[in-house]
Amino acid sequence: MGSFGALLIVILDREYTYKILECAYSVYNELGPGLLESIYEEALCKELFDKGFTVKRQQIVPVYYKGSILHTNLRLDIIVDDKVILELKSVSEYKKLFEKQLFTYLRLTHCELGYVINFNVERLKDGIHAVKNQLETYIE
Repeated sequence: MGSFGALLIVILDREYTYKILECAYSVYNELGPGLLESIYEEALCKELFDKGFTVKRQQIVPVYYKGSILHTNLRLDIIVDDKVILELKSVSEYKKLFEKQLFTYLRLTHCELGYVINFNVERLKDGIHAVKNQLETYIE
């Protein structure tokens, strides 16, 4: 396949994630900022589903600690096609901690990519933060 095949995969991945983010923009353009996170979550799930994605909302994920499963589960806002985690926010003050939390979710689920999407912003592009499941992402 060579380097051309690898390049094609990258292009397809970008197109795939672009389509996911396009759904978030559609929701934002329709509803605007300032609503509850749960409203954006429901609308985004509908938009993703209508575009042909497999969507899991409030997905329960078991958490293991030292080989034992904990009684308290993790709930993820949205998982798209069992590949991409969307952590939604509607906050006036964004914190980098949200990205570190998403990194932990990616590590626990073995997903490679996630987005923190804060809908409470004047321009949605300022509210979208990509996080990859790579250790070097958070080594400072």
